[in-house]
Amino acid sequence: MGEQAKITSVEVLERFRACLVIFLTKSRRSLDHAGDEVRRTHTWLIGEQRQFWEMQIKRRQKVLDRVTQELLTAKFSSLRDNTTVQENAVRKAKRDMQEAEEKIRLIKHWGREFERMADPMVRRLERLRQFLDHDLPMASAYLVEAQKTLESYAGSAFTAAEAALPPVPESEPTPPP
Repeated sequence: MGEQAKITSVEVLERFRACLVIFLTKSRRSLDHAGDEVRRTHTWLIGEQRQFWEMQIKRRQKVLDRVTQELLTAKFSSLRDNTTVQENAVRKAKRDMQEAEEKIRLIKHWGREFERMADPMVRRLERLRQFLDHDLPMASAYLVEAQKTLESYAGSAFTAAEAALPPVPESEPTPPP
């Protein structure tokens, strides 16, 4: 044994292990939060937003039907010669309807794209979760065992050092302090 271990403080291992446990707890919480956000975003996109814009299409279709009917009524009416207001309302209603249809198309597109884009990142999070759930607890247990081993070693080294000292004869009085 050419090299000798130099132990200055076994408590440092305990402090490091405590920090590791805190890191593990915070990391798990962060991973849970990230996973929840992915699920919440997906639900919002394919659920809430899709439902919202489908309702908007129905509502805007009713408005378009109403203003189109008003325009036709104004054209056939002999009381009105100017139908500009009704024509502008129809144009606006058509634009609004196109906007809602475009939103639905985009929501369907991003519903598919979201899964394609999010899945690789979710898999990475799951690998990190496995590391946190499996490897770090093993590292913590290893630190406990290393601490016990080093404490045992330090205790035996201290005992060996005491054994190397010459024994104090009992007949000699000890000097006062």
